[in-house]
Amino acid sequence: MKMTFYPKMAWMGIRKNSRMYVPYLLTCAGMIAMYYIMAFLAFSNVLLKVEDGEILNAIMGLGSIVIGVFALIFLFYTNSFLIRRRKKEFGLYNILGMGKANLAHVLIWENVMSFLISLGGGLTVGILLSKFSELCLLKLVHMETGFSMQIDWEALCRTVTLFAVIFLLLLLNALRQVRLANPIELLHSEQVGEKPPRANWILAIAGAVILAGAYYIAVSIEDPITAMVWFFVAVVMVIIATYLLFIAGSVTLCRILQRKKKYYYKTQHFISVSSMMYRMKRNGAGLASICILGTMVLVMLSSTICMYVGAEDALRGQYPRNINITVATYDQAGLESGICEDLTGQAEDAAKALGQKPENVIDYKTAAIAGSINEGQISLSKTTLEQYQVDSYSDLWQFFVVSLDQYNRVMGTKETLKEDEAMICTIKADYKEDTIAVEGGKTYKIKKEVEQFVPLASDAMSIFASMFLIVPDFDAWTQETEALLAAIPPEEFSLMLDRKIQYCWIYGYDLDCEDEIQNQIIAGLKNSIETYKGQHPGTNGEVFEIYSGGVATARESFYTLYGGIFFLGIMLGIVFVFAAVLIVYYKQISEGYEDQSRFEIMQKVGMTKREIRKSINSQMLTVFFLPLVTAGVHLAFAFPLIYKLIQLFGIDNLQLLICAAGICFVIFGLFYVLVYRLTSEAYYSIVSGARER
Repeated sequence: MKMTFYPKMAWMGIRKNSRMYVPYLLTCAGMIAMYYIMAFLAFSNVLLKVEDGEILNAIMGLGSIVIGVFALIFLFYTNSFLIRRRKKEFGLYNILGMGKANLAHVLIWENVMSFLISLGGGLTVGILLSKFSELCLLKLVHMETGFSMQIDWEALCRTVTLFAVIFLLLLLNALRQVRLANPIELLHSEQVGEKPPRANWILAIAGAVILAGAYYIAVSIEDPITAMVWFFVAVVMVIIATYLLFIAGSVTLCRILQRKKKYYYKTQHFISVSSMMYRMKRNGAGLASICILGTMVLVMLSSTICMYVGAEDALRGQYPRNINITVATYDQAGLESGICEDLTGQAEDAAKALGQKPENVIDYKTAAIAGSINEGQISLSKTTLEQYQVDSYSDLWQFFVVSLDQYNRVMGTKETLKEDEAMICTIKADYKEDTIAVEGGKTYKIKKEVEQFVPLASDAMSIFASMFLIVPDFDAWTQETEALLAAIPPEEFSLMLDRKIQYCWIYGYDLDCEDEIQNQIIAGLKNSIETYKGQHPGTNGEVFEIYSGGVATARESFYTLYGGIFFLGIMLGIVFVFAAVLIVYYKQISEGYEDQSRFEIMQKVGMTKREIRKSINSQMLTVFFLPLVTAGVHLAFAFPLIYKLIQLFGIDNLQLLICAAGICFVIFGLFYVLVYRLTSEAYYSIVSGARER
């Protein structure tokens, strides 16, 4: 036997099955290109020049891991369609005299050719698009750079190694299937129908219960901490439930339609329902996979779009004014020592030095504590929280106490409070009690809950819920709380809680000038503060902590994080969308080949092309849009959970999230309809081409 025999057989197999192989090879090349791009960005030195550029490298590194794992799973899934299609051909070869060792040689050559074609195409596209992707990412983080094409050899080596291993595993799996099957099984592999799964109702009930549990988790969670803990649990539950319901549901649906004689015994319905019964489990699993991928795309893109568009809101949450100063101390009397007046003068001088005038000034003091809250009682010890395990973090709150006088001055209001009354403003969680008190201290009736107060930098990016407590007598509250803290034994304090009240002075102002001038003012202020620290003992952290910063300086770091997450969402969204498209395509093509002989028989007994078209449309419309509808339902129930999670990033704009989710669903739906039209045409061309009229 000539040395070129097996390569020729392998190439002929690929060429003869081009309808199946071309999309598969394009998918492999696309996965390779996407992985190389993410790995290229993970090692990019250009990104390191950005403020906090190591964050971008880390995000891209995480993205490359996700794409690598997904490529392994998805290529196994798509390769199964190829193997199923080729089994009939291999069975014929086996009957004609080729042994399984000969078939193994053909498979090895096919795998090597597929790997080389995919690797060559994928790396070419990846290298060409890597710099373009880098420029797009830098654009998202508001940075500019020059264009210079380069190849990252470490990213290249990782890409080649990973996909060489994946293709080796695919080959071993194919060899295993051919070795275990006898020639008759191989020859009739496409004609073997599926038996309905046993305990079908048990699967359906289990799926419904699991899905109901996941939905309950999503809609019942009220704080970001619990959302963060339970998010991945809910995701796994939804995936399992979707597969169970689609597999069991497809069987139930087919049986219900069969029992409806007026529906079933019609030309267009009889064939479509029979075809679905023929492959009920595989049909359900395919639809479930499409649904899960669609849900992932919708959740990922809607949340990352919301985060990127809302980055300015998050930035303003952490920096309420263009220029900000915070002084923190455990010595209340220290804030009366003149440090606030000194720093106010320095901040005003820094602005005047560049000809700018401070506007919209904020200036107030607050007392901060942390503790758990239960039935209106704030506990400052760990005894009620079982050492603060992860599942009890939702009970932890940050409390910022502000006097009524300062609240009115900052907000420009004229609120009044009685001696035993207070007002509250909550962030990231709701407080439903009518009273509030530090455990063992004075109880305050909550007169009203105000919608907003000037945020604190320490609170805006915190994962814990926060409450601003406005009291009529600030000094009375602090004296009482300090006495209560002093009475708590040291061993009852959690490491997460301070043993003293932290007193903070918050000062800031806005400027009507460009970011460049603001950066100069911030730099000048920081220099003067450093000089001030050197002249005043205790201001280097021994008694006081002094923090200064501004919106203009922080904007670059903010967009580094949010732009990186948005870019990752786009890249993963592209991967998952095209994965869903390929599943739809292979589902249609493989089912078309399986149904071809049946439609040929029906045409011989008088079925027309028009009736074939009606039958195809009946089958498609019966099940094809179920994944899209179910993905929309999943997104709707996941919405409260997504909203809580993005609050951890300082985004608290519900309308923006609703708008982003709605736009993503509409665009995805239109794309899905387009895919449906194209793939249904491919199915029709296969089944109707069996016999031309």
